[in-house]
Amino acid sequence: MRNIGNYFILFLKGVGMGSANVIPGVSGGTIAFITGIFERLINAIKAFDFVALKLVFTGKFKAFAQKTDLWFLFSVFLGIVIAIVTLARVFDFLFTNYPVYIWSYFFGLVLASVYFVGKSIEKWNTGVIISLIIGTAIAVVISFLNPLSPNDSTLYIFICGIIAICSMILPGLSGSFVLLLMGNYQLVAIDAINSLNLRILIPFALGCAIGLIAFSHFLSWIFKTYRDQTIAVLTGFVLGSVSILWPWSSPTYLTNATGDFILKNGEKVILSYHKVLPESMDKEVIFAILIALAGILTIWATEYLAQRKKKDIPAA
Repeated sequence: MRNIGNYFILFLKGVGMGSANVIPGVSGGTIAFITGIFERLINAIKAFDFVALKLVFTGKFKAFAQKTDLWFLFSVFLGIVIAIVTLARVFDFLFTNYPVYIWSYFFGLVLASVYFVGKSIEKWNTGVIISLIIGTAIAVVISFLNPLSPNDSTLYIFICGIIAICSMILPGLSGSFVLLLMGNYQLVAIDAINSLNLRILIPFALGCAIGLIAFSHFLSWIFKTYRDQTIAVLTGFVLGSVSILWPWSSPTYLTNATGDFILKNGEKVILSYHKVLPESMDKEVIFAILIALAGILTIWATEYLAQRKKKDIPAA
């Protein structure tokens, strides 16, 4: 029963990751990071190597499952897929009708996570502080970059897949936003998917697969070698991305070379948000602040339950 409960919790964390990927500018990696499964996720993905393939082809499925932490991955990715499929319409409705409130909740959620994730750093020193500053600066700079021009060359699309998937698993960085900066968001996420253009989708998918496995090896190594510095950089990524989640904003829409709006499913595609301050302290602002506090309390409650669970585990 305990294992079932643990897998259900992992499933819920996957739901959180999938929900985050539905939200513009938010990374599923952020949710993995603040819920404490990021490093385990990276190590599980890294385990898919030639040894794992050999275990499959020789019929040693139990050993394969143990090596790759398969049931952990299954629980998390099941939650991600179900969240993307079922919550996409819900979030679309919320963003259309209550954008300030949904942004407020995630603003509070991510803001609080900066403290709870940062406090896991065991030893603060000059290198860790510099790492935090660098991570924050990178996330802030990326949020202000202008998109490049579209490029449909096979090699560039392959590179887009590598960079987009690496960004997607990194806390604080949105894969779709990075793809937008590289100029190929419309080409890949809109045109190629809607028309099932395999000339675009295959090299992009290959880039994602290779990038995910290769990058997971790098992240696993750097976590083990420079754990505190790595957590500081990722905390900086999360801190720098908080500005993207500011509830009050005015959208800028994606246009083509002639200045016409680019549509996806009949709707204009949001390029970025121009952040503004609320004009007055009305009911909407007060309610938004309360919802942001609910986001903060969500992280606090998650951390409290996690710490309580650790205390309940008997010492070996």
